[in-house]
Amino acid sequence: MSVELVINSSPNEVVIAILQDSKLVELHREKTNNNFSVGDIYLGRVKKIMPGLNATFVDVGYEKDAFLHYLDLGAKFNSFAKFTKGVLNKQINSSQLDFAFEPEIEKTGKIEKTLKSSDQILVQIAKEPISTKGPRLSSEISLAGRYIVLVPFSNKVSVSQKIKDEEERERLIRLIKSIKPKGFGVIIRTVAKNKKVADLHADMNELEQRWENCYNALKDAKAPKKILGEIDRTSSLLRDLLSKDFSNIHINDEALYNEIKSYLITIAPDKEKIIKHYTGKTHIFEHFGIERQIKSLFGKNVTLKTGVYLIIEHTEALHVIDVNSGQRGKKKDKTQEENALEVNIEAAEEIARQLRLRDMGGIVVVDFIDMREAANRKLLFEKMQEFMMHDRAKHNILPPSKFGLIQITRQRVRPEMEIKTAEKCPCCGGNGEVHSTVLLVDEVENNLRYIAQQLNIKKITINTHPFVEAFINKRIGLLSSLRKQWQTKYKATIDVLPSSAYSFLEYHFFDEKGEEIHK
Repeated sequence: MSVELVINSSPNEVVIAILQDSKLVELHREKTNNNFSVGDIYLGRVKKIMPGLNATFVDVGYEKDAFLHYLDLGAKFNSFAKFTKGVLNKQINSSQLDFAFEPEIEKTGKIEKTLKSSDQILVQIAKEPISTKGPRLSSEISLAGRYIVLVPFSNKVSVSQKIKDEEERERLIRLIKSIKPKGFGVIIRTVAKNKKVADLHADMNELEQRWENCYNALKDAKAPKKILGEIDRTSSLLRDLLSKDFSNIHINDEALYNEIKSYLITIAPDKEKIIKHYTGKTHIFEHFGIERQIKSLFGKNVTLKTGVYLIIEHTEALHVIDVNSGQRGKKKDKTQEENALEVNIEAAEEIARQLRLRDMGGIVVVDFIDMREAANRKLLFEKMQEFMMHDRAKHNILPPSKFGLIQITRQRVRPEMEIKTAEKCPCCGGNGEVHSTVLLVDEVENNLRYIAQQLNIKKITINTHPFVEAFINKRIGLLSSLRKQWQTKYKATIDVLPSSAYSFLEYHFFDEKGEEIHK
């Protein structure tokens, strides 16, 4: 599997696209003025204690106060509070954690007995502001590196469950225990597998320096204030995703190219050659076919090449996805149950992609096509789990209910990716909206494929708006016209005729008798 990162940098934002075998699977937007990113550490001030919620609202400088639940304080909160107070009062003059820790807080404790209004506390952004809500906070602070995560006020060393080899797990634990500083716990990440002690030590030194920076920023701070920023989204993606599968990283901005190249040399010097500065005249997303994929994947209706389509609805409480067989049609050599299973598995793969692409979080309910056989429902469930394996967000999938619904919960830490794909209608002075025009020809071809292959009609006339007719009949450089390409591909006689009475996106199919073919 080939993985490419394509980065479009503009003055206001950086848009990062991840392609797997040229298919868009993730899209990230990072505003250049985003001050509240997951992982950022703040000195906040407690504003309002809410005993009924067992939580408090904290001022971190956002327009709405952030939310901190008692369970997110962390067992070592008392030690964090002592350290924060000591540094602010100049009683603690070192970032070292070699003093005696405070007793852990009770799991069933009360927020009003732990915090009081106007307290200054060290917190980390766990969820970015979403909709009308402020950020969600945690006091269990951690610093993520390439191979390890450093956890202050802990002595525990744990290993990613994805590393199954017991001998390797023991080796990693032994190495980390020999180099970790006193008073810090460590979580060993999956990518640390088979890494040398020098690589792990370099990562540890970098994280220790970040904790030192955190201490230095805290010394003269007054809440609310940002103490330590997470690295930017691009670098954090490289840190978390970079593997042997990465084949290329394309960037259109020279300054960002140099910055990321320096970062890449630090974390993976052997990967330096895969980073490339894109200087083409065409927009970088157009060049790599990303813009077209965005237009086709972010609408309410998502149509697959086979004709299967999804309807995706969003509400405040949950997301609903409806699976439809569309023009795929029933295959003659298969039963209705077998066809339903094929459609559902095809849809499941696209749904797993959509969840990553749109970064959909919370509760997702999928209405698959009904299947009677329990074995088929079980197979669909297993396939859904398989397709979701590459999703880095924490998620849980429930088996199909008796109504054929599969329920998915997926971690939400950032606002859902929402892109408007409708365009102003060119035929009504821009007062109306139409579906993305760039996808019109793809839609015509999908319908043509169904008519020629499923309905087995071999003489077809397409009537459409004169602009669209001219585009389909026109030669493309040295290539033949789209109409001739379609004739060869679908082994049918195809005529495309203009009709000025049609709206811009209107088209109809007719057979050799002049009767309309209903799609």
